[in-house]
Amino acid sequence: MAKMIDQFNLTGKVAIVTGASKGIGAAIAKGLAEQGAQVVICSRKQEALDTYVSQMAAEGLQLVGIECNVSDEAQIKNLVDKTVVQFGGVDILVNCAATNPMFGPVEQMEPTLFDKMMAVNVKSIFTAANLCVPHMRKRGGGSIINISSVEGLKPSPGLGVYSVTKAAVNMLTKVQAKEWGSDNIRSNSICPGLVKTKLSAGIWKNAALLQAFTEKLPIAKMAMPEEMVGLALYLASDASSYTTGGIFNTDGGYMLS
Repeated sequence: MAKMIDQFNLTGKVAIVTGASKGIGAAIAKGLAEQGAQVVICSRKQEALDTYVSQMAAEGLQLVGIECNVSDEAQIKNLVDKTVVQFGGVDILVNCAATNPMFGPVEQMEPTLFDKMMAVNVKSIFTAANLCVPHMRKRGGGSIINISSVEGLKPSPGLGVYSVTKAAVNMLTKVQAKEWGSDNIRSNSICPGLVKTKLSAGIWKNAALLQAFTEKLPIAKMAMPEEMVGLALYLASDASSYTTGGIFNTDGGYMLS
């Protein structure tokens, strides 16, 4: 058996990370590249991707950015097809793209916004994984990492539909793990708590709200995107070869509070 540290080496692996021009997705993409993976990132705007790719190049990391709106199945297929053409396959899929356009009670949620959230937060994961799995099979296996949320485990006021989508992500993860385990394809969810990203800006930009939230946490602080990377690297690598169907909290103890 290889040394444990070597099991985290991703040299020769090909990874796709959605929603990765900033925030958690960008941090995970960087971590994967640092461990030797060939990484393709996507987001809705090519300009944002190009900016991040340039930043990583300045640090000696070569990423590829492909514009993709994950609510569009054809664009996801284009993303996967281009990745396979350029790198020969897919070993790792990190589904990080998500949206939460409304804060408020479910009875005020516009049906069109509900549909948008389901399309981005849930259906895109279904689509991307289904497109990547045949390529993973050809390479003898793979790892799917779905970025969920603690909101999928315990809903907070104003985030009802977002919680519904993330609960769906967790169940989809378990279904993927059960159906694809015999192909050596693993699927796991990461459930972050409060992380300093654009999606959570409504909380951390309000000093009083941030304090009220963090003072209840055992770790008593908001996380940075980089603090999500270690678990993602474990799940992407051979170190987690016997780990599938897991729902992992990275929440500073939020679920204990």
